[in-house]
Amino acid sequence: MDALSGAGPRRARGRPGARSSGVRAPAAPWARFSAWLECVCVVTFDLELGQALELVYPSDFRLTDKEKSSICYLSFPDSHSGCLGDTQFSFRIRQCGGQRSPWHDDRHYDTGAPVSLQREPAHYFGYVYFRQVKDSSVKRGYFQKVRIPSRVDKPESSAPKQCGHENLLPAPVVLSSVHELDLFRCFQPVLAHVQTLWELMLLGEPLVVLAPSPAMSSEMVLALTRCLHPLKFCCDYRPYFTIHDSEFREFTTRTQAPPNVVLGVTNPFFIKMLQHWPHILRVGEPRMSGDLPKQVKLKKPSRLKTLDTKPGLYTAYTAHLHRDKALLKRLLKQGLQKKRPSDMQTALLRRHLLELTQSFIIPLEHYMASLMPLQKSIMPWKVGVETPPQIRPFRQDDFLCSLEHAGPQLTCILKGDWLGLYRRFFKSPHFDGWYRQRHKEMVQKLEALHLEAICEAVRGLRGKQNIEAWMKDKSEVEIVDLVLKLREKLVWAQGHQLPVKEATLQRAQLYIETIIGSLPKDLQAVLCPP
Repeated sequence: MDALSGAGPRRARGRPGARSSGVRAPAAPWARFSAWLECVCVVTFDLELGQALELVYPSDFRLTDKEKSSICYLSFPDSHSGCLGDTQFSFRIRQCGGQRSPWHDDRHYDTGAPVSLQREPAHYFGYVYFRQVKDSSVKRGYFQKVRIPSRVDKPESSAPKQCGHENLLPAPVVLSSVHELDLFRCFQPVLAHVQTLWELMLLGEPLVVLAPSPAMSSEMVLALTRCLHPLKFCCDYRPYFTIHDSEFREFTTRTQAPPNVVLGVTNPFFIKMLQHWPHILRVGEPRMSGDLPKQVKLKKPSRLKTLDTKPGLYTAYTAHLHRDKALLKRLLKQGLQKKRPSDMQTALLRRHLLELTQSFIIPLEHYMASLMPLQKSIMPWKVGVETPPQIRPFRQDDFLCSLEHAGPQLTCILKGDWLGLYRRFFKSPHFDGWYRQRHKEMVQKLEALHLEAICEAVRGLRGKQNIEAWMKDKSEVEIVDLVLKLREKLVWAQGHQLPVKEATLQRAQLYIETIIGSLPKDLQAVLCPP
């Protein structure tokens, strides 16, 4: 069974997706659940037709033919050998029919949500629960069906509490949080390369993850995209990708540079097709608990051959930062040899990656904050009611000069070429995504402060004589223009949910009414029609 979701890690459409699995309940939890789960699809294997979409719930949920095809192919592992029983994995596909109108009100969906769990309307996230069991009544000898849910990325588990042959759809679906991803288990075979992988993700480098199963492939890809938290991952990523995907040619062409995408695959055919990619990560079979993995050295891409079965990171990339050897020692020797619980290992690794990302981002945040105009420069009449002061431009050279006294060395003990890492980061999609988001937030803050400054001016203009004194040297055209712009500003603030107090909005409305009340009757009738 597949479930489609449409929000970043929580809204995903890709494989068959699910709005919900079951009958709609009037309770509030259903509303929250349906905010990210789009639909549920049941995919079966037909001996004559191959993968076939058997059922979509709700039945009126619209999927394009290309989306249906992708869902069907992505719902089944490339190789069914070794998949006997229940298998869970995830995928991500582009929406083919353009952004669709949500069937629920999700305007406040992203409010307060971590960036990794916010909506991503251009993609669907599919969560697959694949079951293969022996069945003598079927010609092929096996019963194979799939469920898929969602619009967000990513519930760790989409396993139904019951999954009988007849009762596939209404069965409850158990979805755990993306924050429960076991990072240590995912990265255990390549712990020595965690910081190199972190840098590759930070720079948005193209990376292929070759794994023996869709479950391992999707978990590794999602772990890689999460290692930048709290920085939003702004590149494309496909937890599970097959040769049947509609974008296969786009990703495998040699006529242009590989796109900024993390690609999870299981078919060894991709080794040959993607040899021109600069970074390839081969992941082997999972190790037994407590087994100390052999940390292999980086391999050059030229050593990656079709029949090479050795796991490791194949890349010519040289990391800018030195390894944290103390952390590796704690994780590999003290943790594994002393059999420290996996959740403690994951917490240690997660904290290290978080501190590393924060140390990198904090100098950028401080410099960006310095570009904000001073609050005393936000004057209601001096600049013009519709244009608050502008944010100064981000100058990369000025920022790099500031690192000498306010760089990551203040919060991070790791040594290395931080300046070189920042220079490459400026060329990545993550810098563009981070800058656009921060600039948008700062513009909204400026608009809010400007509106507050205007409302503070109300106190000096409440009396009719004061207003008349202010309007004395203003033409009626200027006054009407002011009213219209104030109304527009008020509507914009409410529509974009600016961080403005309700009292401030009420003052703005009072200001508009006071000015209109001081105008001639004919103008009042125009501005306030019955």
